[in-house]
Amino acid sequence: MYLIQSSYRRVNYYGCCTHFKYHFRYLCIPKKKERLVQNYLEQLNPAQQEAVVTTKGPSLVIAGAGSGKTRVLTFRIAHLLTQDVAPHRILALTFTNKAAKEMKERIAAIVGGDVARNLWMGTFHSIFARILRSEASKLGYPSSFTIYDTADSKSLLKSIIKGMKLNDKEYKVGAVLGRISAAKNDLVTPAAYARDQHRMMEDQASKKGMVYEIYARYMRQCYKSGVMDFDDLLLNTNILFRDYPEVLQKYQNWFQYIMVDEYQDTNYSQYIIIKKLAEKHGNICVVGDDAQSIYSFRGAKIENILNFRNDYPGYKLFKLEQNYRSTKNIVNAANSIIKKNTKQIKKAVFSENDIGNKIKIHNAYSDIEEGYIVINDIKDKRLKQHYEFQDFAILYRTNAQSRIFEEALRKGNMPYKIYGGLSFYQRKEIKDLLAYCRLTVNTADQEALKRIINYPARGIGKTTLEKIEMAASASGKSMWEVMVSLEQTAQLFNAGTQKKLNSFVGLINGFSAAMNQQSAYDLVMEIATQSGMMKELYHDRTPEAIARQENIQELLNGIQEFTNNRLEEGGETGLVHFLEEVSLLTDQDNESEDDINKVTLMTIHSSKGLEFKNVYIVGVEEGLFPSNMTKDSQQGIEEERRLFYVAVTRAEDNATISFARTRYKYGESAFCRPSRFIGEIDEAFVEFSGEQIKIVDQPGKFAPKQPERRSLGRSQQIQKPGYNFKKVGEQQAAPKSAAFKGTGNGNLQPGVTVEHVRFGKGKVVSVEGQMPNAKATVDFENAGLKQLLLKFAKFKILG
Repeated sequence: MYLIQSSYRRVNYYGCCTHFKYHFRYLCIPKKKERLVQNYLEQLNPAQQEAVVTTKGPSLVIAGAGSGKTRVLTFRIAHLLTQDVAPHRILALTFTNKAAKEMKERIAAIVGGDVARNLWMGTFHSIFARILRSEASKLGYPSSFTIYDTADSKSLLKSIIKGMKLNDKEYKVGAVLGRISAAKNDLVTPAAYARDQHRMMEDQASKKGMVYEIYARYMRQCYKSGVMDFDDLLLNTNILFRDYPEVLQKYQNWFQYIMVDEYQDTNYSQYIIIKKLAEKHGNICVVGDDAQSIYSFRGAKIENILNFRNDYPGYKLFKLEQNYRSTKNIVNAANSIIKKNTKQIKKAVFSENDIGNKIKIHNAYSDIEEGYIVINDIKDKRLKQHYEFQDFAILYRTNAQSRIFEEALRKGNMPYKIYGGLSFYQRKEIKDLLAYCRLTVNTADQEALKRIINYPARGIGKTTLEKIEMAASASGKSMWEVMVSLEQTAQLFNAGTQKKLNSFVGLINGFSAAMNQQSAYDLVMEIATQSGMMKELYHDRTPEAIARQENIQELLNGIQEFTNNRLEEGGETGLVHFLEEVSLLTDQDNESEDDINKVTLMTIHSSKGLEFKNVYIVGVEEGLFPSNMTKDSQQGIEEERRLFYVAVTRAEDNATISFARTRYKYGESAFCRPSRFIGEIDEAFVEFSGEQIKIVDQPGKFAPKQPERRSLGRSQQIQKPGYNFKKVGEQQAAPKSAAFKGTGNGNLQPGVTVEHVRFGKGKVVSVEGQMPNAKATVDFENAGLKQLLLKFAKFKILG
């Protein structure tokens, strides 16, 4: 038995700490979990154990690549919970929803699902969105504010730039958004931006001297529309804590223990929030690796982790130095790379795995040949060592490099996926339907309104929209407010146009009225039908239209899954909650089940946090990796070296590096020189395939050599594509069984084998509670321990 202080929300999913009431209860932990509670410390090495049990005061955990940092974070939280710390007093911040979900599931397996569910665990943006919803009125926002993604922000900026009659060739939307984002991450508001001489001079030098005014208009429009973008979630949290000390004090008192994952990736805005929240109790633990700090272009500050000792005097330092992922050769090679950096916290990463193969370096004649060398090596390893497609990853410095490898994979009939490509949620038809949903939740959302006011076509043209926008601007109202009070602007619109606008307003008002009565799935299905979107899409039977229909159906499937998950977990199922979950997804959260057994192509930046048995690091050439943009900066070169270190340490069994001696650039074949980073790897851990490159006296430099055509080995022969028209990655969907229904079975017994519609086969570990609130804990073969609310759980009993 463990005494656990539990909490129940009284208002809604986004209620803050003032919305909780408390009581104590005894949590009965099943025998399987009880053994886990007793034994979890035995699963850790001495360094990990020390980091887990030292919970008081500030702690810095430097976790080398593959050293089990997620396990340490997970067990540290579980340890606090078994020490009678209330779950809602623990704040755990991650960078992806996927990481938070995995940790929460592991914690649930140790201390129980009810306890884990009450942790404040999630991404920075999701946690602070939750706080902002609770405190939104203090900043003048509605609690139902919507969140803009990058595409929404660019659309608004484009209209502002056009309205200011600025040259869109000079004021490119992406560059302007980048300047605004950087300012927000540095906590620079529009007014402060206009006073910042350094920023203003940079803008003048790049012929973008009006960025400060664009920024100001952008913020005013977002505020009027009841909208925040990703950066606003952090900026506004800082403003909230600055302007309302009583709110800051409330959350300082509330969060007794704070844990931060990937601390080296935090920006200034995140750093300040964390520092403020930790002032009261001082129990802050940050986990990270300065050697993997690679996101300065997003505003990440490596200084945050390097200067931790100055921010928190008396801190304890823990070093996790045993790499459980990679072979000794890979680990030693990575160490020889990163030791060249001057700005770092010294550590001695080691591996007790097999010695393994040396890092293979391929010297390709051209970028085309490089593609074939890599793909044929994959074929060779699959044939001889029986690897799956999912065991291979091709990593490159820039997205543009993927084309050659895509072509080679297609010709070799190999299934592949491009990580970080066009997100499912960025497809037009998906954004259209989600815009209807956003407007239903927040009628002030101007970008959502503009996107769908005439889709499907309802006779509300561009001229009408411009008149509404001008009327809104002149009156200081939102476009929606102008539309719901047309009698005040009757002179602008004829009777026919007024009728169309009134019809649209009535449509959206009808959706909004149903918002609190229907689940997200039921409401979105109604929106898709009543808006005319479904009719519009199904009217066209072209292959492209069919693909769009399938995407809409997949979105509806996703909403149904969201609803079912929330019902099983006893959570909220409303549209506002679904929209927030979607808007805060990261690249790593968008991977679908269909993407599993395929070769992965991705940038090295996207690969951090992942691991593969075989990794190919391609295009390792001067000017490409390290990038030309960093060659004149010591700080830039050190970050590029950290990026190279990250790439090498993604590999478990084999790491392969390749470079091309000629590469097409701007339509012409150009000579390339191998990267200095290849020369920095200790030669004891590398093996050259074919012709060995000659390293000259200057470190990182190579003797220039004219490219020579050479014959390829048997495993590197260029294969001519066959005439196989099978679609790459084509898979047959598994049939869904009609027997998967909510059982409502309160008589389920431990030991029974069940098959769940999503988690597959599993064995019932325990059943607790009475119907209709009975819950079963099931240990699934592939998904692990899950807790299901029986009245909603969809499974069939196998015996």
